[in-house]
Amino acid sequence: MSGRPASPAALCACTLLLAWAPAAADAQEPRPDAAPTIDACVAIESSALRLACYDTVAGRETRTPAQADAAAERAAELAGGRMEEGERRFNLFRSDPQVPADPHMDAAMANVGKGSLLDSRWELARDSKLGLFNFRAYKPVYLLPAFWTSDPNVRPHSPNPDNAASVDQSLDRMESKFQVSFKTKVVENLFGDNGDVWTAYTQSSRWQVFNGDVSRPFRETNYEPEVMLVFRTGYSVLGWKGRMAAAGINHQSNGREDPYSRSWNRVMFNFGFDREGWALNIRPWIRMSDGNDDDNPDISDFMGRGDATLVRVLPNGHQFSLGVRHSLRGGDRSRGAVQLDWAFPLLNAFRGHVQVFDGYGESMIDYNHRATYFGLGVSLMEWY
Repeated sequence: MSGRPASPAALCACTLLLAWAPAAADAQEPRPDAAPTIDACVAIESSALRLACYDTVAGRETRTPAQADAAAERAAELAGGRMEEGERRFNLFRSDPQVPADPHMDAAMANVGKGSLLDSRWELARDSKLGLFNFRAYKPVYLLPAFWTSDPNVRPHSPNPDNAASVDQSLDRMESKFQVSFKTKVVENLFGDNGDVWTAYTQSSRWQVFNGDVSRPFRETNYEPEVMLVFRTGYSVLGWKGRMAAAGINHQSNGREDPYSRSWNRVMFNFGFDREGWALNIRPWIRMSDGNDDDNPDISDFMGRGDATLVRVLPNGHQFSLGVRHSLRGGDRSRGAVQLDWAFPLLNAFRGHVQVFDGYGESMIDYNHRATYFGLGVSLMEWY
């Protein structure tokens, strides 16, 4: 899928808007260290923050994720006992085995994991849902004015001869990189009180801003829209809580003409786990064939067939993210990549951001090119 990349002016405007938004929100919402009043709570636009404000004024304690999990587990045990009792009545009297539902038990089970890291991102618990078309953080949003590579990909190539460059590009090792990313819910509670449809969009650009010899071009911009159906889950494995399961469709391309065009479509799956201060997302995927007109037929052997992202959130505001991808093949086809992001408090809504990448596929045009990258800049909003 090809398309014209957005103009630099539009991208810069979008970045400035994202930088301004958190500061505007801070100006509207009461400071957490101020004693709230009912009048202050009424002025809050966010439903979740307004409810938290009311709870604070009323002196109501907020249930922790561990307490929510314990309540859900107890409710499930009680529900199981009621079902067994119904089966006994059915066997004895051959009557209707249905046992009247208990709304309190149903609510406890539907609020499993309320307040956990993944619940805060995906509104998984029944009482965490905030309605439709609210823009939320998805992947990191950052600006890295300094983004250095060990090996510029001056002549991109592909097994498809139409997508193999014939001349070298003039590229600097140092460039700039920025990324914007957001998601919004478009359908809520598709199946009872579970099953939400989310759409998301991520765009990242590499800008040869220091390369005055070739008029400082945008070297590569990647576009990634996706749609996914997300379910709340509630199970435990090796000390981790299984919070969510999702399936969806993902498109990624660079919107360029041949020989630099690159794209692929995938059926994505996502299994989310968390524990106090940690979150883990495991995403296997299946590539959808592009037929004979394939820009990059071997992309799965370089960009991988799945990835995993581990996030650590510290109370002092520092946040670490470790992502790995792999082809899930052996021998010469065993390839992948690793990326580390570190965000730390800096000034108001801004946080310092460090990014290190090593492997294949830092961008679509570099899907089969291996290099090491190091970036330094600022994050404009938290992604956890």
